[in-house]
Amino acid sequence: MLNPFSARQRARVRAFFGKPANIILVAFCAVLSVLTLYPLILLLLETVTVHAGKEVTSIKLPRGSFTLYSLKNIFATSRFNYSQLTFYQPLFNTLAVALTASLIAILFGGGVAWLITRTNLKCKKFISSVFVFPYIMPAWTLATFWATFFKNVNVGAGTSNGIMAAVFGIYMPEWFVYGYFPISLVLGLHYAPFAYILIGGILRNMDANLEEAATILKTRRWRMMMRITLPIVKPALLSTLLLVFSSAMSAYSVPIFLGSPVRYYVLSTKMMSLINNFPGQGYIIAAVMIIFGVSILAVNQKITGSRKSYTTVTGKSSQISLVNLRGGNWPIAIILTVLMILVAVVPLITFALESVIIKAGDYSLSNMTLDFWIGRNLNYLDQGDSTGILLSAKVLKALGYSLLLAITCSVVAGTSGVLVGYGIVKRRGSKLSTLVSNLSFFPYLMPSLAFGAIYLAMSTRVPGLQGFAVLALIGSVKYLPFASRSGVNAMLQLSGEIEEAAVIVGVPWYKRMIRILFPIQKSSFLSGYLLPMVSCMRELSLFVLLVPTSNTLLTTMLMQYSEKGWAQFGNAINLMIIIVVLLVNFLVNKVTGASIDKGVGG
Repeated sequence: MLNPFSARQRARVRAFFGKPANIILVAFCAVLSVLTLYPLILLLLETVTVHAGKEVTSIKLPRGSFTLYSLKNIFATSRFNYSQLTFYQPLFNTLAVALTASLIAILFGGGVAWLITRTNLKCKKFISSVFVFPYIMPAWTLATFWATFFKNVNVGAGTSNGIMAAVFGIYMPEWFVYGYFPISLVLGLHYAPFAYILIGGILRNMDANLEEAATILKTRRWRMMMRITLPIVKPALLSTLLLVFSSAMSAYSVPIFLGSPVRYYVLSTKMMSLINNFPGQGYIIAAVMIIFGVSILAVNQKITGSRKSYTTVTGKSSQISLVNLRGGNWPIAIILTVLMILVAVVPLITFALESVIIKAGDYSLSNMTLDFWIGRNLNYLDQGDSTGILLSAKVLKALGYSLLLAITCSVVAGTSGVLVGYGIVKRRGSKLSTLVSNLSFFPYLMPSLAFGAIYLAMSTRVPGLQGFAVLALIGSVKYLPFASRSGVNAMLQLSGEIEEAAVIVGVPWYKRMIRILFPIQKSSFLSGYLLPMVSCMRELSLFVLLVPTSNTLLTTMLMQYSEKGWAQFGNAINLMIIIVVLLVNFLVNKVTGASIDKGVGG
């Protein structure tokens, strides 16, 4: 016969698992521990392991041996200033770029989100729709556009002039074309729409009664902003800072394109070069980048602690009172419209033009053709496919494979993000909630190249984890932070009274989620589905090591064509990726009423 203590324990267990939030947290804690901690352990082991190639020759130990040589070499080698040039200077450059890009993204994206949701700004619909373009486009295409537009023979290793020099005769200085400034600016503009989406979703759904009460008390607008609006959006601001800073730290394509010509190196570019020659040192740099991410995560947890409440959506109605910009309305709208055209529309026009010209640099009508899109016999060009991309079996197969992967990752990551957000907020303050919150964000702290390499190693040890399965798994895990942060931000706004009323009348948990919680925060939740899809469609670094030879993605095909110098095909595929994502966003908008840009109003 069981003793009373065992009965009490069983009752506690039944009570614990009687709450849906606890079941969700326990399940995701187990799954994420395997999918995040195991790769981390592998990464740490790689830092003290001797690898084949130059490491065996330099260290003079057999492959697979354990050694601290790489640690000593990367941190404390004064010969030829090796440590300074390989680690410390790139670390300083990385922190400078990441911090600047984060500030640009938050100030620009958050500022536009406030103008769209809280003011009577003109041209809202256009600005809101176009603002997401820089995030939809792969970051390195913005870097390509920047270099193509501003490069000249006087800077870097330039052998030709860009549009500014060739057409207008304006030669920009080296600091403007390459190095710290353009890298920070391009990354900031690339991630500004992400800040716009997260911060705007909070502002749009915020209970306007809070501001109305302050208005009745004749509170000045700036004081209302500092004491009411900013504290409410603080979770979104911190999440955005965390995501953008981590993204900028691990960015590879933009620094390699805008930094290498002037030998401006960051940790990611050094990591890539070292992994090819001295993998142990490369993985040490990856571990350092993760440590920085974890430190930021700890600060975020400290500031948004369990005793703080950010509830902004209750059962009460909210009639938003828009700020009247008065005489500044049209000037601000014109400035933003022109800026959006330069940042989002002009690159698209450039890609379109570059995809139809036969001879580079000649933009006359006689030098343009649609053969790169719909041509049936391109053998005369002696490059690329024998047919245009819209008629190419290889391109269409890559398009289908990319869409299938993006949809799969979107559904898995988005649904997981909603559940994780629900569990974390309902049990906020508990150790289990904090653990799952950290685990759900942890994959984003790992550089994509290193993460892909680790999952490649895992695929050789786990039966059946090859091909599409490993791509879908790593994509879902890598993009879970987008969805989970979106879910957490949405749930933090919801008052507990909303669900409690449904519990009292006996509504089951799944119906509360589907019929009550999800509809209220639909725009915020759906961004957790759309953001992973957008990221997956334009991802390169994460998948490049894992794409099977029998299939390929649009991004890997774009890279292959660019490397071979087939610029027209590369620009056409780049434009295809952007158009596909925009069409998906349009269809989601028509079916559900939500979209990436509509999630914040406009």
